[in-house]
Amino acid sequence: MIKRGDELVLEITDAAFEGKAIARYEGLVIFVENAVPGDVVIAKILKIKRKFAEAKIVRVEHLSNLRVEPQCKYFGVCGGCKWQNIDYKIQLQFKQQHVVDAFERIGGFSNLEILPIIGAKDIYYYRSKMEYSFSEMQWLTIKPSISELEVKREEELANVFLGLHVPQRYDKILDIHECHLQSTLSNNILNATRTFVRENHLQVYNSETENGYLRFLVIRESKKTNEIMVNLVTASSNPEMMKAYAASILNVCPEVTTIVNTINTKKAQVAFGEMEHVYHGNGYISEQIGGKRFVVSASSFFQTNVAQAEKLYQVAKDFGNFQPTDVVYDLYSGTGSIAIFISDNVKEVIGIESVESAIRDAEKNTASNGISNCRFLLGDLKDRLTKDTDWMNHHPLPDALIIDPPRSGMHPKVVKEILTLLPKRIVYVSCNPTTQARDVKLLCERDYRVIKIQPVDMFPHTYHIENVALLHKC
Repeated sequence: MIKRGDELVLEITDAAFEGKAIARYEGLVIFVENAVPGDVVIAKILKIKRKFAEAKIVRVEHLSNLRVEPQCKYFGVCGGCKWQNIDYKIQLQFKQQHVVDAFERIGGFSNLEILPIIGAKDIYYYRSKMEYSFSEMQWLTIKPSISELEVKREEELANVFLGLHVPQRYDKILDIHECHLQSTLSNNILNATRTFVRENHLQVYNSETENGYLRFLVIRESKKTNEIMVNLVTASSNPEMMKAYAASILNVCPEVTTIVNTINTKKAQVAFGEMEHVYHGNGYISEQIGGKRFVVSASSFFQTNVAQAEKLYQVAKDFGNFQPTDVVYDLYSGTGSIAIFISDNVKEVIGIESVESAIRDAEKNTASNGISNCRFLLGDLKDRLTKDTDWMNHHPLPDALIIDPPRSGMHPKVVKEILTLLPKRIVYVSCNPTTQARDVKLLCERDYRVIKIQPVDMFPHTYHIENVALLHKC
């Protein structure tokens, strides 16, 4: 019988969802962080539950032949890229299997048509947005082994650090000088910002004392138009300092097209706020998907891998087999990107979204593209779909639904509302196959059947996977 603290020799056999690896010991499943299938490791047991245990690597006895040399020097510490040490073709196999497992184990389905995953052409430098945090505390790696990481207060070099959070720690920052997920220019902006704030002795905001100035640096890049936004998120307004910062950034990186200062005066550590001031350019960038133009402001949500988003939307469009007479409801419509993408092929798209700023962005995007057959409604889907008779009486019932919920999936009441509407076709786009499989099971227990499924990889080197499921009314 194993116990907490035991060190065991384990052979890693599988990749689990959310980036963990699986070993088995005397019939017990053990999840091991930072391991790769094919590894043989000495692992220390951290937690023991009734059906599984969790462990961390003490050392690797035998390296898997699935491993490759990670490109990033921060790999194993940062946590942003869980699988950068695994061959990309193997990453795709793992993600494909995650979708299969979700629909078989959670959904209870078998013999589904799950198409081969659509991989990414660019597996580095693909992100259009990066969000970096400021901190007075730094994580330091004192030995190359990921199991020998310690936290230390660094007071000799500086008291401002800028980078990414180490997993499960939100008070200390890995001071990053180079990230391979965005561009070289993004790295230049990151490092120029760090230099400026240190030279000007700016303080990091502390949510406990509610003192300080610096909170986040957000960099957005358009892959199609090459427009670049720098958004410095601060706890207060300091126009003179921001003018100096904007001049400094433009001197180092003249390619930057707009510079914004978002002011968040609240304690919550989030990279948006109550006010935005523009210090260079027009305050937004534009992006293109499928020939359509989208305005992306500092607070807008937009797909962070535009090239793969276009492939994802095309799958949704193809699956929907939309006709010129179709009325389509776009649930969780966000800034309207999917609605706009399919608008040329249908009679009307009605988007429903609970975030008011997203509705405003969606309306701006339809206007800028000269689209007149998309309209967007603000409200909770539990109330808007069938209970709000005021608008339901003035709109036809949908021929098809597009559903693109958050990772938590749909509320059970929303599923019930969909089963009241009974559209002929449902295209369910998800960033979490486990909650998607749960929701699809509920729909198929009543009136629907799964026609086919298409995984799409939006985020190479991570365990995240997008998945599109097509359902037809029985």
